[in-house]
Amino acid sequence: MGNVTLPTPVFLAGGALCLLAGYLVGSVVGPDTPERTTAQVVSFDSRSSRLCLMGDAIADQEGVDAEGELCGTLRRTPNAKQPTKGDDFRFVSVRTSGTVNGQTQQQVVIYGDVVD
Repeated sequence: MGNVTLPTPVFLAGGALCLLAGYLVGSVVGPDTPERTTAQVVSFDSRSSRLCLMGDAIADQEGVDAEGELCGTLRRTPNAKQPTKGDDFRFVSVRTSGTVNGQTQQQVVIYGDVVD
């Protein structure tokens, strides 16, 4: 048996095609990324980090209450602007649930920042 070698440009082109195919397959088959949405701040309590949002963007979010507000615990970077009533707020929310002392408890965590 003899060795078969490919010319360098053919080898590089094949490698580039493999990388491109992997990227395309990953973007089609891979998990969805969360959509960042924008809503308006109804209230924010800095002591408890409780944030309430309202607007059309929260209609499909899990955890919206009967008044049409999404309230939860805000997680943000230390130097981020503190939200105030009426601010536009871009966010991603996550609703979690777990069992504590035999009782199911649910919590909404909101990640985001004020839109300048």
